[in-house]
Amino acid sequence: MKQTDVAGPAVLVVQHEEDAGPGLVGEHLVRGGLRLDVIRAWRGEALPETLGGHAGLVVLGGSVNCEDDEAAPWLPGVRALVREAVAGEVPLLGICLGGQIVAHALGGSVAQRPQGPEVGAVPLRRLPDAEGDPVLGGVPEGAPAAQWHWDEVDRLPAGAVPLLSGDDCPYQAFRVGSACWAVQFHPEAGADTVAAWAAGDGGLLSSAGGDPAGAVASVREAEPELRAVWGTVSDAWGEVVHAHAHARGI
Repeated sequence: MKQTDVAGPAVLVVQHEEDAGPGLVGEHLVRGGLRLDVIRAWRGEALPETLGGHAGLVVLGGSVNCEDDEAAPWLPGVRALVREAVAGEVPLLGICLGGQIVAHALGGSVAQRPQGPEVGAVPLRRLPDAEGDPVLGGVPEGAPAAQWHWDEVDRLPAGAVPLLSGDDCPYQAFRVGSACWAVQFHPEAGADTVAAWAAGDGGLLSSAGGDPAGAVASVREAEPELRAVWGTVSDAWGEVVHAHAHARGI
């Protein structure tokens, strides 16, 4: 599905399930003059074989395991696009499952969290290489991030640079090359989105020792800061896309 009401450079967005759309990130990219070409892969919408004239790639989150090609037969195509983006220095943003796909596609690994799911608003810690990063460099120490994940990256790809961490998840954000960013958290999600996830996954989360209501409440309380911090990050990534588009004449 192409968004035709914006004339700017196009960003390919891979969406894996109904309730995990581009959200806040998408709002900021469109506001910044980018056009979103959203592929709803779970509906059977076909991925392009290459990035073509797209100036950026966003791979969103979802509940499927990043290696489960049987449940999500479009995943090999997503991995191919990720590798193409990194090789061609096309700006890439992988979110939660998307970040795990980036790690896996580039030679890292992903595992189920032995301590159980991480959910709710969780504070992040800056790592030294975050300083000066064009997308995540302005994230303040202790900034909250909305979390909803059972799996996580346990080994980074060769050459990846960790940027943000957390007390319960070491690789909250990393960069590969000059234009690929992957995050474990959900910069696109607010409380209403997390509430929808809790409605769907609440039983599973409770059986794993989690607190669905508490997770939603923590995100709702943090939402003003979430919108401020991750809206700014979305704008910064959008500026990288515009610079790439200008340089390549896209």
